[in-house]
Amino acid sequence: MATQRFAFRFDPRFVPLLAGMGVIGRTSGVVVDDRRFEARFGLLRLSTPMDNIRDVSITRDYRWFKAIGARLSFADRGVTFGTNTDAGVCVCFHRPVGALLGEFLTHPALTVTVADPEALVAALRARLEALPDR
Repeated sequence: MATQRFAFRFDPRFVPLLAGMGVIGRTSGVVVDDRRFEARFGLLRLSTPMDNIRDVSITRDYRWFKAIGARLSFADRGVTFGTNTDAGVCVCFHRPVGALLGEFLTHPALTVTVADPEALVAALRARLEALPDR
């Protein structure tokens, strides 16, 4: 399958805040190919092999103070790269992956608020089904 790119959907209310953190269209996005999943959010990156993805799902209706920017969940150490409060994709990993503090702090899941959550979920599921031993 070809490499696919997914842009974040920016809520206009939060664009100035996100831009101040270096998160704009050209410095953010998700890239998926047959071997890797990579999310870029300003200076932050999370990258993992496709076979490290355990599950994907769409989540919706976030509170702005829990979703906008790079956020760490103190409940489960999951991380959010958030640009809107409407919807995103939660990607769960077999082995936790570093993002906020490199490998010093690893995360069991990442939520990304891409413009087309349904398309990202479909792309990931298609690639996961194509992996050997699935």
